[in-house]
Amino acid sequence: MKLTALIASLMLTASALTAGSVYDAPVKDIKGKDTSLKAFEGKVILVVNVASKCGRTPQYKGLEAAYEKYKDKGFVVAGFPCNQFNKQEPGSNEEIVQFCTTKYNVTFPMFDKIEVNGPNRHPLYKALVGEGGKDIDWNFAKFLIGRDGKVIKRFESKVTPESSEVTQAIEAALAAK
Repeated sequence: MKLTALIASLMLTASALTAGSVYDAPVKDIKGKDTSLKAFEGKVILVVNVASKCGRTPQYKGLEAAYEKYKDKGFVVAGFPCNQFNKQEPGSNEEIVQFCTTKYNVTFPMFDKIEVNGPNRHPLYKALVGEGGKDIDWNFAKFLIGRDGKVIKRFESKVTPESSEVTQAIEAALAAK
C-alpha cells in the first residue's frame, strides 16, 4: 500500500513539473522583450487571452477597471493576445497596443501574441491548464493566480471581469496572505 501511495505521489509531482509554474514560463512583453510573470510573484494575477475583434472585446473595459481598482493592493491583469479563435486578433503587437490604449485606455501589462490551445500551446497555458486540462473555450477566458503562483479559479470567457463571481474571487485572493 505504501509503494502505491509513493508511486501516485511521484506521478503527481512529475505531472506538475511537466506543466511548469506560471512564473517559469518564458514570455515576451508586447514590445517583444523576453520576460516572465516572475516580476509579479507575490501578487494576485488575472491572466486573460484577449482579442481586438471579438464580441467580448468590450471586456477590456472591465479588465482595466479591475486593474485600476485593485493594483495598489497587489493585483495585476496580464493580457495575452491570441488569434486562435476565428482569427479575431490578426493585428501586429503595435496595432494591438494602439487599439487597446486608444479604445479602452488599457494600462495593464500586455504580452506577445500566443497560442492557448493545440500542439503549439504556449508553456504558460500548459501550466495554467495542466496536463490533460480542458482547452480554452474562446477569447477572454480568465485564470486567477494566487500570490503563491497557483491557479485559484478559472473563468470561462463569457464571465465578465465585473461580475460578482470574478470580483469576489479577486478580493478573496487579495485578502489571503
